[in-house]
Amino acid sequence: MLDIRFVRENPDVVKENIKKKFQEHKLPLVDEAIEIDEKRREVQGKADAIRNERNKKSKEIGGLMAQGKKDEAEAIKAEVAARGEELKALEEQEVTLAEELKKRMMVIPNIIDDSVPIGRDDSENVEVERYGEPVVPDFEIPYHTEIMEKHNGIDLDAAREVAGNGFYYLMGDIARLHSAVIAYARDFMIDRGFTYCVPPFMIRSNVVTGVMSFEEMDAMMYKIEGEDLYLIGTSEHSMIGKFINKLIPEEELPKTLTSYSPCFRKEKGAHGIEERGVYRIHQFEKQEMIVVCKPEESPMWFDKLWQNTVDLFRSLDIPVRTLECCSGDLADLKVKSVDVEAWLPRQKKYFEVGSCSNLSDAQARRLGIRVKGKDGKYFAHTLNNTVVAPPRMLIAFLENNLNEDLSVNIPEKLQPYMGGMTKIG
Repeated sequence: MLDIRFVRENPDVVKENIKKKFQEHKLPLVDEAIEIDEKRREVQGKADAIRNERNKKSKEIGGLMAQGKKDEAEAIKAEVAARGEELKALEEQEVTLAEELKKRMMVIPNIIDDSVPIGRDDSENVEVERYGEPVVPDFEIPYHTEIMEKHNGIDLDAAREVAGNGFYYLMGDIARLHSAVIAYARDFMIDRGFTYCVPPFMIRSNVVTGVMSFEEMDAMMYKIEGEDLYLIGTSEHSMIGKFINKLIPEEELPKTLTSYSPCFRKEKGAHGIEERGVYRIHQFEKQEMIVVCKPEESPMWFDKLWQNTVDLFRSLDIPVRTLECCSGDLADLKVKSVDVEAWLPRQKKYFEVGSCSNLSDAQARRLGIRVKGKDGKYFAHTLNNTVVAPPRMLIAFLENNLNEDLSVNIPEKLQPYMGGMTKIG
């Protein structure tokens, strides 16, 4: 969420940013927010004047009572009481106008970084760099669920009976591989100085609206019926929420956390033939990383975060590339985002396995995450990035480590987490 003062002083900048994100339908919100804010400040001024007058009159009343001038004191009391109704009406207006202002400010997008390429959707994202040499073997690679089934590692039919489409049973060595990847990713991030965290898997609505846009919330989150709780779609939400309404001493920054959690997503929309199996599902597990830092340090942390994901995949000998997300592909709170994509030999293309985002002070402003510095208080910057998200990551892992006999090689780094196994099958 932007600072209303910034919007008031830079309406043309805010409108141009909206155009860059191809959200022209939001342009009227800028003028509406400024107009509502003007009314709000006017009402607040009138209310403050009455409050100040009331404080002065209260002192007068005390003085008159001390002098025994009870009748004069009672007359001023009546005058104060008469203005009380006016103040109550103004305070109600203040609340209404503040809510109307917030409603608009919550959907005006954050100002994107100057380096972000301008484009309408993810088809216009820009490749930045490739890491590792993509290889296509000289034998046919089956679909990932067929590889898993070959090793008795997945049961989609039983899961469909138990929970419906979008769920799965992972079994045996494939299930063990899934857990091994998560455990390896956990230790990988701890070795890089991050604090390990297992967060709540449900969060309240004020945290949900603090960490994401309404569009994302509607498309992703499952609501717990009858309670003010949502199942998390990613653990970054509850990790950032850990700092809600906190005033953090500057010397304690940065806060760097890495977390494990299950994740739950509606995954609305059409699912193509290549998104069957465990590609697009309602439940999965994930290792995540977040940073809360000083504003001037967020660009540096942004580069560190996506590099962590690249390094992890390369340590398992999986080729990856980075993509700079274009303006139209950025969620409203993000100022800059880079996707990490892994190589799929079967389809001879890359696909997304992680997304790194810098949200500047947008989440912190919504959640009240402030920093106490030498020169006063200010809002922190927050960033997040996927370390690894199996089972989607398993698709890339299986295809890049598959042998012609459908056995699967276990890279050296992962072998200790697989009980010393060098191969599945």
